[in-house]
Amino acid sequence: MAQIAASPRTPHRPITSSPADTPLVIAGRQFTSRLMLGTGKYRSNEEMHAALAASGAEIVTVALRRIDFDDPASRSILEEIDTARLAILPNTAGCQTAEEAVRIARMARAMGLGDWVKLEVIPDATYLLPDPIGTLEAARTLVREGIAVLPYIGADPPLARQLEEIGCATVMPLASPIGSGQGLVNLEAIRIIIEQATIPVVVDAGIGAPSDAALAMEQGASACLVNTAIARAQNPALMAEAIAEGVRAGRKSFLAGRIPRSAFASASSPLTGIVGSA
Repeated sequence: MAQIAASPRTPHRPITSSPADTPLVIAGRQFTSRLMLGTGKYRSNEEMHAALAASGAEIVTVALRRIDFDDPASRSILEEIDTARLAILPNTAGCQTAEEAVRIARMARAMGLGDWVKLEVIPDATYLLPDPIGTLEAARTLVREGIAVLPYIGADPPLARQLEEIGCATVMPLASPIGSGQGLVNLEAIRIIIEQATIPVVVDAGIGAPSDAALAMEQGASACLVNTAIARAQNPALMAEAIAEGVRAGRKSFLAGRIPRSAFASASSPLTGIVGSA
């Protein structure tokens, strides 16, 4: 019987799978993690700490409007965060008008929380959709005062362009309504925002699972901000870890460059040299 000679094995060479990337830069500050976390809705501070640690996040948002500074239990959210490891991003959640949001942003600066703010102007109590006119008005005021503004907006490409033009540090379009877990309902509009922006685009609100975060990052988003999907999970720490992995996977997919979609099949194996039937 004829012997088939085994070909000599080629030595194993490790393949570098991680494409080159650059850090996330917001308002001159550099970050490695592209996942930001909110601090609301957790069942306990212990669950919040575990989620923050598991996520690897470097930025956490805190809603100053909802802190009662006369109540030590309410104030403790600021005292609970390790500011040596995490950057606090104050936000204006709970503000219904531009005037309220500007006042809270100024308060954050006076408290020593830095010269940046996540701007939220939300008069709609049912769907919690941001007010585009109030957001633009407040952003203009705060940018003039030297505050780095990270505005939370609907998936509205013209508004995103205007906010960039007046000097905002990012734009933060919602994937779907806050806390809904619906995922990227507004995917096409978010794609347009990303395509047109020259500042970081942070997908915020509506992410419900790691796959949602991965899809957002695959479009070229700079980062994701997640709160409810983690805080309300049965195991917040495990979900934080999973969503962080989704963010990393989506970013790598974007950098690697996915194949274009096609209406037709394309054989994976070469068609040349096929052995014909006897």
